[in-house]
Amino acid sequence: MNRTVSPELLDSLPADSAAARHSRRDLQWFNRLLGNDGWWRRTLPQYQSIGRGLEIGAGDGQLALRFDLDALDLQSSPEGWPHHRKWHTSDVGLFAHWHDYPLVVSNLFLHHLQTEQLTQLGRIWNDTAQTLICCEPWRVRGFGVGFSLLCAVIRAHRVSRHDGRVSIEAGFRDNELPEALGLDKKIWEWRISHTVRGMYRMVAQRRDLK
Repeated sequence: MNRTVSPELLDSLPADSAAARHSRRDLQWFNRLLGNDGWWRRTLPQYQSIGRGLEIGAGDGQLALRFDLDALDLQSSPEGWPHHRKWHTSDVGLFAHWHDYPLVVSNLFLHHLQTEQLTQLGRIWNDTAQTLICCEPWRVRGFGVGFSLLCAVIRAHRVSRHDGRVSIEAGFRDNELPEALGLDKKIWEWRISHTVRGMYRMVAQRRDLK
């Protein structure tokens, strides 16, 4: 099953629309039921001592808030965003402050990007980042059936059903993500894991930090 990146409906909706609000609620349920919330709690604090962290594609900002990260997203900051945390409204390809962030975090975002965009980011991170922590869909056939059942259980919006299928098709397998990023093996050491619930996770760290 080749990786295919297609537009997701949520990205084209006004942030305050009923469909967008429902879909964001569904995403919160997905993160809980797919085990992502627990994984971030166990994993992220181990690496925050290296310095400032940035969540890319931060969406509603809940993950960044929970772990005191700055955030980057095309949308403006959500209401009540704390003054002591920076919210950057920018495309990742145009962001100019990567050197401020040794820790970069992605939760269900990098699968939106074409290989060329991932390669562009990887060139930057080879120079700027120290640790990359990513949680993305695992592109495996069986997960599509499981995801449909999960949508039925939580009464997911049709936007979430569509975007979930598209996300699985754009997900990663094996070493596809570090290879697409072009991470230099002389610089980086990474660990890839897959879960029975359909998640693909990567923790990459510079070898000189080991």
